[in-house]
Amino acid sequence: MATGRPLRVGIFVFDDAEELDVVGPYEVLAWWAAHSPLRPEVVTFSPDGNGVRCSKGLRLVPDLGGDDVGPLHVLVYPGGKGTRTLLRDPEHLDWVRAMRASTPLMTSVCTGALVYAAAGLLAGRPATTHWGSFDELATLEPTVLADTDARFVDDGDVITSAGVSAGIDMALHLVARLESVDAARTVRRGIQYDPAPPV
Repeated sequence: MATGRPLRVGIFVFDDAEELDVVGPYEVLAWWAAHSPLRPEVVTFSPDGNGVRCSKGLRLVPDLGGDDVGPLHVLVYPGGKGTRTLLRDPEHLDWVRAMRASTPLMTSVCTGALVYAAAGLLAGRPATTHWGSFDELATLEPTVLADTDARFVDDGDVITSAGVSAGIDMALHLVARLESVDAARTVRRGIQYDPAPPV
């Protein structure tokens, strides 16, 4: 991904996005950006630059609007209830396709994969999504190779992750891929992410 430009990661935010789908990857990537010698830039952006209200009520003010975000190396597309509106919006799907054409690495969290499927990005490709959304994923893209077990699926220029907290795992994988495994381990320790489920 050596393009001569500083590494830029954009996290797309929208009304009714799932909170942890946004802030989980943001925590990982922002911690990495603050400590990495690569000095990646991590920005949030909404379609129009205005604030958004996430699915459980958290309000976010993004850094930029879609028209101002500029070129990205990585797009992070979260899931949430709002994806059901966006996947039926032809103009938005055209935007996703345009981003696919100009962005080397497209990633999704949870039901963000449904929007990618509706835009045609997952045809014939392995992918994952929230455990409760695989039927919908197959309806949107019958040729998708659904992986119902993986926390995330890296298929080169497209990475999809399973539901909600899996976005943290996917973001750590991004750090490992874009810098190194050691860098990802440093981030993991820095944010004290070491899941040990109580039940």
